[in-house]
Amino acid sequence: MKFMGITNTLKGLALIACTAVIGSMLLKPASAQSIEQLQQLRERAQQSQNGIATQSISPLSITTQRTLPGASGAVNSMGQFSTQPRNGVNLPGEPTIDTVFPAQAPMENPPFAANLFIGGFESERSSGLNDNYLVAPGDKINIWLWGAVNFSNVVTVDNQGNIFIPNIGPIRVANTPAGSVNQTVTAKIRQVYTNDVNVYVNLLTSTPVSIFVSGPVLRPGQYAGLASDSVLYYLKRAGGVDFQRGSFRQIDIVRNGKVVATADLYAFFRNGKLPQMSFKDGDTILVHPIGNTIVVETGARNSFTFEFLNEELNGSVVNYFARPGEFASHASVSGVRNNKQFARYLELNEFASLALSAGDTVEYIADYEPQIYRINVEGAFAGASQIMVDKGARLLDVLDHIEADTALSDTQNIYLLRESVATKQKEIIEEGLQRLERSMYTAPISSTGEGAIRAQEAQLVADFIARARKVEPQGRVVVAENGDIANILLEPNDTIVIPEVTDLIHVGGEVLLPQSVVFNPDATTEDYVAWAGGFTERAEDERILIVRKNGNVAFASVNDSFLSSNDSKLEPGDQIIVLPAIDTKLLQAVKDITQIVYQIAVAANVAID
Repeated sequence: MKFMGITNTLKGLALIACTAVIGSMLLKPASAQSIEQLQQLRERAQQSQNGIATQSISPLSITTQRTLPGASGAVNSMGQFSTQPRNGVNLPGEPTIDTVFPAQAPMENPPFAANLFIGGFESERSSGLNDNYLVAPGDKINIWLWGAVNFSNVVTVDNQGNIFIPNIGPIRVANTPAGSVNQTVTAKIRQVYTNDVNVYVNLLTSTPVSIFVSGPVLRPGQYAGLASDSVLYYLKRAGGVDFQRGSFRQIDIVRNGKVVATADLYAFFRNGKLPQMSFKDGDTILVHPIGNTIVVETGARNSFTFEFLNEELNGSVVNYFARPGEFASHASVSGVRNNKQFARYLELNEFASLALSAGDTVEYIADYEPQIYRINVEGAFAGASQIMVDKGARLLDVLDHIEADTALSDTQNIYLLRESVATKQKEIIEEGLQRLERSMYTAPISSTGEGAIRAQEAQLVADFIARARKVEPQGRVVVAENGDIANILLEPNDTIVIPEVTDLIHVGGEVLLPQSVVFNPDATTEDYVAWAGGFTERAEDERILIVRKNGNVAFASVNDSFLSSNDSKLEPGDQIIVLPAIDTKLLQAVKDITQIVYQIAVAANVAID
């Protein structure tokens, strides 16, 4: 009965605590259960109840096991809701840029000044206040007075732009630069306390504001910042101006329905000018739709898409922003006028006075006829490796200005390397390869077995074509024969090659040991091939390629007697290239492959199989 009387007196949480303790006491001997001990248990339970009642409870401190479907790292390991910012993590089903904006191909000529929104400058903040910051309602100012009067307090700028100090009254500080707050407040205080009072005033914090960003930006909405932050800061927070739809030239700051400032990002990009203003809570940054655009494609340092006002649509303004290259002489303009195609090709001075229209495309071109050529010199010579010549110069005229040692330079076998010839050789080889492809893939097939064989042959030919396309012709031009040099007309970037005097014969291609052998006037082609280890199994011994030092080409055979004639003897510096034999089973392609192998060997001095 005593136990029942005690438990009836405990309420709420005290009942739970007392029951738990009594339960533990029951496990002990009965001699330990006295009335004094039970009284102590009741007092402890009451104290526990009072402690729980005085403890403050916050809704955010309540634990829960509920989580959002699809939630990821934003929820902690205990399953509680996170009170931290999402840091750009999208909720399930939340719209993203990919779902809101249609897919757009990368712009070849992006908008001018678009790189203003590259990087993360919106996350950079200074550690202190800017002296030019204008005080706004909500800012906090610390004031100390000591001496005849003692006063210390942190006051807040009210909605009327004033702070209030007892016995002084209101002091207007709104729109006062932060660097002048101390002087302004001190002057007002000294009007009342003229003697024996020292004053110190310090601006503690600037007011956070909430700004709306609207118009053609990537993420329009409401963004927090400081009143001293720039227009660029809030535009970057909103993802920047939409390149396809937004204007870089007309960005308004709207306050209470009125435009209080306008930003032109071109002015900032070229001259560093932005509107100097202090934002207020609720201001709106409105980006207008894009205006007239001119696309500068090539030939300028700034090949971008430009946005111009109506009065700026002329060639001189385009020249100012685009900055044509130093050698640009003409401008090509294309567009539409009165629903008809419009095109002009003008000199730069004429283009400067041309009226343009929205949507025009401009290209700058260096349209000068070259009057001076650069000629390169390689090989055994002395002096500069480049010579500038007038248009129309010929080879012998240039050779007169090149120093060469006749003991070391083989001036009788000079040859040229010409870019136009190399390009033409590349085209000829490519035409042969294309013809070979057509012949292989369009050959008629009479049976299944022949089709399988043709498929294997086609794969082999495809491998050959892939290797052949990697060969780069030299563009060699033969200008010397029997000691006579043709006085040909030079072209820009020609290379004059003066071979060195040598005593070697070079042997390559389908031989076992490609190498260079000392010239022997009594040796034949067969001897040199033997000194190089002999033919491989794939060698074509009936037509051996002989490339002379001056670039001439001849064919020989180990069993042919014409090599013993006076005009076909080997000379020091010649190259012997043994070509691969073409399998005659490939009847459809043997002719084309043989021709291509010879063309590559002559154009690039290499043998491929």
